[in-house]
Amino acid sequence: MRFEGSQAYVATPDLLLAVNAAVRLQRPLLIKGEPGTGKTLLAEEVAGALGLELFQWHIKSTTKAQQGLYEYDAVSRLRDSQLGDGRVKDIANYIVKGVLWQAFESEKPAVVLIDEIDKADIEFPNDLLRELDRMEFHVYETRETVRARHRPLIFITSNNEKELPDAFLRRCFFHYIRFPDRETMQRIVDVHFPGLKKALLKEALEVFFELREVPGLKKKPSTSELLDWLKLLVAEDIPPEALRSKDGKVIVPPLAGAMLKNEQDLHLFERLVHMARQNR
Repeated sequence: MRFEGSQAYVATPDLLLAVNAAVRLQRPLLIKGEPGTGKTLLAEEVAGALGLELFQWHIKSTTKAQQGLYEYDAVSRLRDSQLGDGRVKDIANYIVKGVLWQAFESEKPAVVLIDEIDKADIEFPNDLLRELDRMEFHVYETRETVRARHRPLIFITSNNEKELPDAFLRRCFFHYIRFPDRETMQRIVDVHFPGLKKALLKEALEVFFELREVPGLKKKPSTSELLDWLKLLVAEDIPPEALRSKDGKVIVPPLAGAMLKNEQDLHLFERLVHMARQNR
């Protein structure tokens, strides 16, 4: 297996190298980067490009590692026993397979996405060490051991909300998705908006990157937010000249709510625009 990119996802050469290194080493690929830089989408595109089934596990603050393996539904079994259901005699009827179990029993290699692992408890990554290493786990209720038919390609994303344990990091191949430069961003936009007018794209990218350089922003606009903004500009038929004042100065862009996601950042940008006008 070798990932060479896809039509719907602009992968930089270093990202392609990272994906294929993880495939060769048979280690999970830990991906970090700003929110909105395509970390989650990468797993979907790799699975599609390689023709593999994708199993997604989106982590929440309450998620436990055990849920990725299996869960025993004791409540349903108790209810069925009260109703006299014959299924209660076999405890296997109440074992709910998790994402990793499903991937382990897949008849061909699969892709597993463990999305936003840093949202979970600090012990969550350590609780998966043995399973990710040995590609097997034990089901105590049925006294069986589940072993992977094929080692899946595992993608693990993190937004850097908390540090991950060293023991877990040692078992991963790490890649940080750097924020796209202007050339790469233009390629990304071309994929999503192939017929976009060049004048509008040029002006929109100028405003977008100037926004990201504003000091003090709580949340810089991301790639996904740029795409949302462009979609709205096209839908509302906003002309390129509406993104700047007649003298070329930056103004608060129309539909700025697609990129600035809190009132502090919006007020900060408005103040900077006001100051720039006063200094003309």
